Amino acid sequence: MKSPSTPDLVSRFSALVEPGHALVEAADKARYLFEWRDLFKGETPLVLRPANTGEVAAILRLAHETRTAIVPQGGNTGLVGGQIPVPGQQEIVVSLERLDKVRSIDPLGNSMVVEAGMPLAAAHAAAEAAGRAFPLTLASLGSCQIGGNIATNAGGTAVLAYGNARNLVLGLEVVLADGRVWDGLRRLDKDNAGYDLKQLFIGSEGTLGIITAAALRLRHRPRGLAVAFVSVASPKAALDLFVRAQAAAGFGLTGFELMSGLAMEFALRHLAGARLPTSPAPWYVLIEISSSLSNSEAEAVVLDVLAGATAAGEAVEAAVAQSLSQAADFWRLRHGMSEVQKYEGGSIKHDVSVPIGDLPAFLDEAMAAVVEAFPGCRPVPFGHMGDGNIHFNVSQPEGGDRQAFLARWNEMNAVVHGVVRGYDGSVAAEHGVGRLKVDLLAEVKSPLDLELMARLKEALDPLGILNPGRVIRQP
Repeated sequence: MKSPSTPDLVSRFSALVEPGHALVEAADKARYLFEWRDLFKGETPLVLRPANTGEVAAILRLAHETRTAIVPQGGNTGLVGGQIPVPGQQEIVVSLERLDKVRSIDPLGNSMVVEAGMPLAAAHAAAEAAGRAFPLTLASLGSCQIGGNIATNAGGTAVLAYGNARNLVLGLEVVLADGRVWDGLRRLDKDNAGYDLKQLFIGSEGTLGIITAAALRLRHRPRGLAVAFVSVASPKAALDLFVRAQAAAGFGLTGFELMSGLAMEFALRHLAGARLPTSPAPWYVLIEISSSLSNSEAEAVVLDVLAGATAAGEAVEAAVAQSLSQAADFWRLRHGMSEVQKYEGGSIKHDVSVPIGDLPAFLDEAMAAVVEAFPGCRPVPFGHMGDGNIHFNVSQPEGGDRQAFLARWNEMNAVVHGVVRGYDGSVAAEHGVGRLKVDLLAEVKSPLDLELMARLKEALDPLGILNPGRVIRQP
């Protein structure tokens, strides 16, 4: 969809926000027009930074009247390009970053209402100040925002215990495509009065409405925590260790991350101050166990799990963090894995999931497939073994040509996704569809899936002005 862009229209939109928050100069707009992997670079006549829901509503009323395409943007940490305006399409960016307030916190009801532009780290701090925890945890927590987390149904490292963003949302406030505001900010655990409308907007990537506030589900903070870093010989050994840890800890198993040996080599090579807690191994696992009682209880469970795993041959070597600082160092190795791949040249990314029991077989098959199809390439898989989500990234051959390797992105995707489909998995497990995977969706969804999605889009955004061309192709 190509929207009109005239000086008069830019002026009309600019008048809807406070002075200084309608950005037209190239230098002011620059940080809203690229994503950190440099796959997408955008153009826009205007970036709007509304201060409240009313201003967002006014923007969408005018957009609806003038058929102007709008790209909602949170912290700009998305990895599939959905938040970047398409060059030549005159899409206006609406940044939610100024909607960053806590509206209310109810510790007794284990909930809080926050605005969409609040950084995830700030939401953590607000919950902690009230003696509670908001358990959604991502590597980008300092810059990603609650609205974007919800719009993409973010996952992260604690999904196996707390679920995706979808499981942590009680209610939403959403501005619809025509500027009307849907107030769904109810803080109820049980409400079967009709359709659960908030679920339409969670994971919709800004294509059905703009989330401006959310009622979030809080948890009691664990009193104890134990983190272990474990060397294992194979993904099968890691799976056996996972089964053992889950049986011992139950819902107390709040993290179980798998990392390949090569991914760890990259982290040790490029992450400042990084140190390997165990001897080198083909694979590594990071285990986090939380306790409602004490650190000593959590540590006792971890030690029992590790003793059994060592005796059974599942664990080669293990280190248990002796302080919160050391636990943070262990997690830093895991969280740094996406960033460090940049220093090894071009990297082709896959955000996939398969049933947990199939992970070892999937990894063996996918790694063999890409090495055969792309000699010299370096698979660096890592991710959330506890929920079946693996970031199956492939780095270019050492000394190879970066651009030539990245030019084969679609070929590599076809190989990896072909293996994923053989296990009835997902090719968009955590990061969403955006612009990067919009064509791929038609290959992996049934005609009826696509028809239902298109009908929802038409019902809620009949003019197609909200994030056009993301998630599904529009006529």
